[in-house]
Amino acid sequence: MRTMTEGRPASLILSFSLPLLAGNVLQQTYNLVDSLVVGNFVGKEALAAVGSTFILNFLLVSLFGGLGMGFSIVIAQFHGAGKGDQVKAAADTGYAASALGAIPVTAAGILLTVPLLRLLNTPSGETFDMASSYLTILFAGTLGSFGYNLNAGILQGLGDSFSSLIFLAVATVLNIVLDLLFVALFGWGVQGVAWATVISQGVSFILGLVFIVRRLKLTDLRPGNFRFDLPILRECVRIGLPGGFQNMLFSLGTMAIQRLINGYGPAFMAAYSIAGRIDSLAFMPIASFSSAVTTFVGQNTGAKRIDRVISGHRATQLMSGAVCVFISIAVIIFARALMGLFTPDREVIENGAQVLLRLMPAYFMLSILFTLNSAIRGTGESLFPFAASLSSFLLTRMPAAYLLDHFFGKDEIGWCYGLGWIVGLSVAIPYWLSGRWKRRISF
Repeated sequence: MRTMTEGRPASLILSFSLPLLAGNVLQQTYNLVDSLVVGNFVGKEALAAVGSTFILNFLLVSLFGGLGMGFSIVIAQFHGAGKGDQVKAAADTGYAASALGAIPVTAAGILLTVPLLRLLNTPSGETFDMASSYLTILFAGTLGSFGYNLNAGILQGLGDSFSSLIFLAVATVLNIVLDLLFVALFGWGVQGVAWATVISQGVSFILGLVFIVRRLKLTDLRPGNFRFDLPILRECVRIGLPGGFQNMLFSLGTMAIQRLINGYGPAFMAAYSIAGRIDSLAFMPIASFSSAVTTFVGQNTGAKRIDRVISGHRATQLMSGAVCVFISIAVIIFARALMGLFTPDREVIENGAQVLLRLMPAYFMLSILFTLNSAIRGTGESLFPFAASLSSFLLTRMPAAYLLDHFFGKDEIGWCYGLGWIVGLSVAIPYWLSGRWKRRISF
């Protein structure tokens, strides 16, 4: 466990973010391996099915993902304030909430798979059938996904970004092996990819749980010693629920854009899916720095070190922005080569390259927006990050995608990202500069 209330902010945030970056690389490897395996061993219809269904799974788990973020921030504040007993109570409460929440999400996911795929305008036939099978299996493994994310949130709040990396590394290697075994050898197609993901996430959850119970002794999960703290749950919900709703709205907006994409057939669906994978890779350093600054701000908010909150945010903006500019330039230069790693189909490569060439020039704005929102969220304020994200995505990017498609054609849809980030920054920057977040100390 690491205390981030003393020492140079830039050094602490950088050293904390590096394991997070490695973990994000491994996390994306799940999705990348899935795409690579189905793209090369099954075909573009399977690639379209896997790529276009991610957002549906994210839609139904996002609300509890926000709750996990709330637990991470609250634990960081307790840890920064030196309240060890409250940290343990928060861990117990988090496991209870995750176990109970996984049940309705699993049931809803399985029951709503077919209606949601139809709502997305998923092409009928083979692509639809593969997407349905893939999603149903993923929803069956919701508990493992919830559990892993809660474990990571607990450890991150305590300043430990390395242990989750170890568990995730084991799960990623297992996922690669099972992907090749189930798909390339057994010929299970997209169902094999889904089962590989579910099994791997379950293993990662169990490894993390054993570490937290036996090594950190934060909880033993025994009914007699288990502490469910309703005030802590309320605080986690207050902080995390807007983020969860934000993710749900993001999912709904993305579904609307995906419906637009699906109308152009499997080739464009596959191209947009691969471009999304590359976008996810480019986003990983931003996500890592943002997660690090959330923990840093959370701990220093708990310790009432507002001066360190400001200096930590400034240092993170500089580091994240510099890395983002470098990556954006690289993706612009090698857009077609990167697309070619996933598929030999020339139409898919060219369509995907056109998306990337319109997305990446504005990518630095995403770095600024995400770092700002993460720092504000670390103080315990969740409504303004929600407002900034809502303005950026649902109110701007989604309608912009349809307008760009209508007036200029499908190749110009990628400009909708930058337009959304401009609007999001117009909300987040004034709030940060106003200093009102300084009054938002949870405990």
